[in-house]
Amino acid sequence: MQEINEIRELLAAINYPGTSKNIVDLGMVRRVSAEGRRVALQLAFQRSNDPFALPLKRRCEEALAAAGREAAIELIFSDGRERPPSLDGVRRVIAISSGKGGVGKSTVASNLAVALVTLGYRVGLVDADIFGPSIPGMFGAADERPFMVEVDGRERVQPVERLGVKILSIGFFVEAGSATVWRGPMASNALKQMIEEGHWGDLDYLLVDLPPGTSDIHLTLVQTVALDGAIVVSTPQRVALEDAVKGINMFESPAIGVPVLGIVENMSWFTPAELPGNRYYLFGKGGAARLAAERGLPLLGEIPIVLGIMEGGEEGRPAALATTGDVPAIFLALGRRVAAAVASLPAGGKRARTGR
Repeated sequence: MQEINEIRELLAAINYPGTSKNIVDLGMVRRVSAEGRRVALQLAFQRSNDPFALPLKRRCEEALAAAGREAAIELIFSDGRERPPSLDGVRRVIAISSGKGGVGKSTVASNLAVALVTLGYRVGLVDADIFGPSIPGMFGAADERPFMVEVDGRERVQPVERLGVKILSIGFFVEAGSATVWRGPMASNALKQMIEEGHWGDLDYLLVDLPPGTSDIHLTLVQTVALDGAIVVSTPQRVALEDAVKGINMFESPAIGVPVLGIVENMSWFTPAELPGNRYYLFGKGGAARLAAERGLPLLGEIPIVLGIMEGGEEGRPAALATTGDVPAIFLALGRRVAAAVASLPAGGKRARTGR
């Protein structure tokens, strides 16, 4: 085992071109074995047309040769379609992402889930924000505890169902208010278990509310499930948009190859109740629209700052269910645009770009 670890450490010096992630952390180095000087391994790629497949193979061979090893490297290609059996009944898996915290990503994810249910879709929601799970509270389910069910001779975790949405979150398995202090691999394993052991049944959409930024959780998700697409949430602020660009680049990098369905701008403007005709752009105006145009991506929605959205999250009833005001219509429109963006994906999963 120590010898295998040494080989992995050696290959971890090789980054996937154009990224700061090495091929070991990306999960590309698989089935490593060693016998004498000879090392055999698999180098895995998401797409069969990956332009860096042969160059990376050569770099691995050179690195091993420099260490006095003979390399037998097999290239394997999954084309991003591998999914665990628990997701056999799930048509589409969509990640909800943000480059930084505090932009309202979980609020968007929960209201989008409810909006899609309202539109007639079957929806599940995974709270993958391992270190700051907020989805249970947003659905009024913080005190719920999932239970086990037997499915085809195997035990599965039955998601908590609220407002027509099937939900699993690490928040269901830890004490409220306690700090989740885990190393990266522990957090990644928790996410894998929720996805692979959940009894999801038949769903049109499984939304995955990711933690902010780019981390091991994002890599684990890509390795665990074939994502159909990602939605990036930002505010109009320059610093938030700069971080959103990093998220877009991560998903669109050749190593990950997940199409970005579009951008949602949260906290777009503020309208006081006493001045319903006024809009105050507290964090700037049109930032996400400009970014979307620059990257050839759809602007899926602009969500205003509304007291009802905050209150809905705190009361456990997402604002998309409100019976008054403009908020329900805004989230329903977001749901329709997301559904249309997903429907535009070809069978191979890649959306045609409109520009760069």
